[in-house]
Amino acid sequence: QVQLVESGGGLVQAGGSLRLSCTASGTIFNIPRMRWYRQAPGKQRELVAPITSGGSTNYADSVKGRFTISRGNAKNTVYLQMNSLKPEDTAVYYCNAYLCTMPGVCNDYWGQGTQVTVSS
Repeated sequence: QVQLVESGGGLVQAGGSLRLSCTASGTIFNIPRMRWYRQAPGKQRELVAPITSGGSTNYADSVKGRFTISRGNAKNTVYLQMNSLKPEDTAVYYCNAYLCTMPGVCNDYWGQGTQVTVSS
């Protein structure tokens, strides 16, 4: 059984910073990729940033230069450092992991989401 637990959301003023964390636990062989998504009210869920086990990253244009995704040393944790936050960053942020419980047995797993609210 695999579980993803997120933390670090909250209320912050525009221009402020937050750091989200997500830790995977359970039966884990390896995690080739972890990603952060977000979903604002009335909008579709969008990909914010992915990171591979090798450290390759990418960012949505809307967060480029402000957000940084990274993985912990144990590789089962992913972080999202969010700086210069804007009201339009307000959303529920979800952690996603493409995770293998044994060689060749891999699936997508999701966290429960953490609310980020940026006030103007």
